[in-house]
Amino acid sequence: MTDEIASDPDLIEQGRKLFLRPCVFVAGAMSASQLPDATLPEVAFAGRSNVGKSSLINALTNQKALAKTSQTPGRTRQLNFFDCGGVVQLVDLPGYGYAKAPKSDVKAWTKLTLSFLKGRTTLKRVMLLIDSRRGIGDKDREIMTLFDQSAVAWAVVLTKIDKLSQREQEEAIAKAQTEAARHVAAWPGVFVISAEKRIGLDEIREHIIALT
Repeated sequence: MTDEIASDPDLIEQGRKLFLRPCVFVAGAMSASQLPDATLPEVAFAGRSNVGKSSLINALTNQKALAKTSQTPGRTRQLNFFDCGGVVQLVDLPGYGYAKAPKSDVKAWTKLTLSFLKGRTTLKRVMLLIDSRRGIGDKDREIMTLFDQSAVAWAVVLTKIDKLSQREQEEAIAKAQTEAARHVAAWPGVFVISAEKRIGLDEIREHIIALT
């Protein structure tokens, strides 16, 4: 995590213990009527279809296949909800920027996602995943603006950070911080992670437990 706010060892430990509890799939929603009741604080994960949302959720929860990963970008067309110890609910949002599906299907799940973002009172944060090798693209910027307009609090998470050299990491982080600073709903910091190498997971767990 790169920001001016120091990590709290107690919160890091609380976050670690939270995700030692069972995390289970509770619902997959393809329509508003299928959304589970809004009872727990929620943290959602958004990003391009191949950015690693499912991999991050699996790494955070210490499970290999809680969130389904696929070699086919754009496969997830629904909102998937996971209950972690009855404390917080993680939400895997459909990816954007890639979809081999009929335009009517794309429009339907996009509409559902927007409805969820605007109307979910228990939604505490959206973690916006960006592939650190690609940087922030035009589609990402559109989503950032949408979050601002929807009054959704969000934070940038740079994924696959282990694939970059130290200099490339510093450049990617600086660019992401500059970009996020332009948006009113953005959290003032950038998370850097690698689900594969388990880098940065404690910081995201700390952030999640603080939100609950």
